[in-house]
Parts: sequence; C-alpha cells; structure tokens
Amino acid sequence: MPRHTDLPSVPAAKPAVEEVTAHRGHPGWRMTLYTMWVAQLCSIMGFSFVMPFIPFYIRELGVTDERLLPIWSGVLVSGAGIAMAVMGPIWGGVADRYGRKLMVQRAMFGGAVVLTLMGFVRNVRQLLALRIIQGTITGTVPASVALVSSVVPRASLGFSLGLMQMAVFSGSSIGPYLGGMVADRFGYRVPFAVTGALLLTGGMLVLFGARERFVKPAARQRDQTASVVALLRTRGVFVLLALYFMMNLSGSFVAPIFPLFVERIVGKPAQAATETGLLLAVTGLASAFSSVATGRLSDRLGHKRMLIICTTTAAVLSFPHAIAHSLWQLMGLRVLFGFGVGGMAPAMNALVASTVPSARLGRAYGFTTTASALGMACGPVLGGWAASAAGYRLPFVFMGAMLLILAVGQSRGLQPREVAARAPALEAEPAADPEGA
Repeated sequence: MPRHTDLPSVPAAKPAVEEVTAHRGHPGWRMTLYTMWVAQLCSIMGFSFVMPFIPFYIRELGVTDERLLPIWSGVLVSGAGIAMAVMGPIWGGVADRYGRKLMVQRAMFGGAVVLTLMGFVRNVRQLLALRIIQGTITGTVPASVALVSSVVPRASLGFSLGLMQMAVFSGSSIGPYLGGMVADRFGYRVPFAVTGALLLTGGMLVLFGARERFVKPAARQRDQTASVVALLRTRGVFVLLALYFMMNLSGSFVAPIFPLFVERIVGKPAQAATETGLLLAVTGLASAFSSVATGRLSDRLGHKRMLIICTTTAAVLSFPHAIAHSLWQLMGLRVLFGFGVGGMAPAMNALVASTVPSARLGRAYGFTTTASALGMACGPVLGGWAASAAGYRLPFVFMGAMLLILAVGQSRGLQPREVAARAPALEAEPAADPEGA
C-alpha cells in the first residue's frame, strides 16, 4: 500500500541503528519538539519585527531617490541570501559532525548580536554589511528543521515539520504587526533592540530545553557523512534542490516592494508600516493554520500531492494582487494566499527527511539552505528591478507565473514510490538508542 514518502532513497542491506531510531523517534522527542516550537516562534518574530519598515529605514539612512528604494531593498535581502547560500552546506557539515542543537544556538545567539547592531548604523552601506554578516551566521529555520527531523518519529514527520512551520508563520505574522506599530511610535531603530532580545530568548530556550543526545560519528563514518558526492548521488536530491530554488525565487520576488505597494494603496505614508505589518500578520496566521493542517494531511495523502495543491493555490491567488485597489481587497487576498503558501515548506522539508539518510540530514538541509538562499537572493533583486521599471503591480503577475511553473515542475520532477518494505525492516531491529538511554 502506498505510504506518504514520495521520493526514493538508496536502499541499505541492513538498517543502521540511527535509522531505526529515526523511524521510532528519540526518547523525549516531544519535549524537544515543543521547546523548538517556542524558540522558533521567538526567533522568527524577532527577524520579522523589522521587516515592515526596511524600505522606510533605508529612506531615513539617506536614500531619498524613490527609484532607488526598491533596488536597495532588494540588494539588502539578496546580500543576506548570498551569504547564507555560501555558508549553508558548511554549517550543515558542522551539524552532522558536532550536533544540530549547537547550530541552532549559533544562529540564534549570533542573530541577536547582529540584529541589535543594525539599530546603530549611520548609512545604508553599513546596514548592507551587517545583513551579509547576518546571512553568514544565522539560519535558524534550517538548523531547527534539521534538529527536529533527526529526533521525531518518521510517522510524525509531516505533522512535526508542519508544527515548526506554524511557528515560522505565526512569528512572521505577529512580528511585523508589532514591529510596525513600534516603528511608527518610537522610530525605526528601537525595533532592532527588541529583535535582539527575542533572539536571545529563543537561544536560551534551546540551550536549556532541547534534547538531542548527539553521538559524534567515528572517523570512517565522518568521512562518509561529509561526502558531498554521496549526498548528491541520492536519487531525487537534485530535483528537490531545484524546486527549493524556484519556491524561494517566486516567494521573495515581491518582498522588497510590498511595503511600498501597500503605501500606494493606503495613501497615508505615516500609517504604511502599521498597515504592512497587519497584512503580513493575517497572511502569517492563515499560513500557520494551513501548515499544521496540511502537514498532518500530507502524512496520510502524500507529501508530493499536498505540495502541488498548495503551490497551485498560491499561484492562482497571486495574480489578483495586481488589480487590488483597497486595503480590504488586499487583506482578503493575503488570507487566501496564506492558506496556499502555508503547506509548501513543510511538505518540501518532509520530502528531504524522507529521502536522505539521517546521518546526512544536517548537510542535506545545508544544501536546501543554499538553494533557498540563492532563490531569495535572486528574487528580490529581480523583483526590485521589475518594480523600478514597470511599477508595483506587475511583479505580482510574474510571481503567479513562476509559482505555476513550480507546480508543473513538482508534478513532473518528483517521482512517488512504494516504501512499505522499509518499515518492516526497521521494525525487525531493536529499538535501541545510540546513547544507550
């Protein structure tokens, strides 16, 4: 009977102990899952706290030419994305050698320092430099996903990753709204200090609440784990990386110009940050609900099927943004769009965890970080140039077209398979924990 995994992995003659543990889950995995959920909520709420007013902050830093605002906004997003793309596989390899929990702490504590410093910059070039540093040392989402994927049972993988994505969307809905209000009342620098405090809180939660029980691999195992060739030869990995790139390219295409688009529709620059935060909030709440619901459904119906449905829904709802002329029209579209977007990332992450051996999960998510970051780096720049040349409405049409292409690629590029034979083999092994716990 077909099960929920959609891509094949290289079969092993005998399942390793850590693969058995991955199938059944680590002892105490629920405690780790819920701790990581709260920590991820804090970190994403912190990162998104400053997003509604970044173009306005750039304007305050001295960029007054309206044609350059979307370009600089795109460059700032892309600078962090390129740095993250370079560092993703490196941090992933470190995670497989020294533990995934350590990488989550690195991302959260490092982000706390860098985001706080952004509130003290004097020009846009200093802000760009810190954005590049941010991309180099942060990456809380892939680090957290790698940790959770390595400890939860496979049968709960879709639900667990959906729950983690719910934290991402919830944080990205609460953060922009509160950040916009704080910025409108206290200025554009104070929210960066709040962001630093939220990231520090998330890092402390991981430090004291998450349990990994990581066992450092032996020398021979480390060589095998660190082998990029072995990972990339896993069937289906290249397709997944290409899809990650396209998903983030299309998703970030309108990110740098969205606050400016809202400003045009609202017609009141003094309220633009708050209204942008509100729109991002309702989108995030809809996506948060969708991520958990679709994550649980994908465990039953298949990750590939759910991914295609969600991507197509997001594509169809992208086009009407271009003809919205009121805040209420835009709000309704953002809610429906959020339902579609919410299920995409959990399904993609579950496909990776189902395809790649547990010993290489850190490096695998490192490569997905690279593909995602490259998409996030290209999307804002292209979207910024498109907005500069054709206005703030046409980029939404381009985004919808790219999402439709992505849905076709998912349908044809991902090959479903039967995996019923794998579970009995795992059940035949003792439910041993590598640490003897």
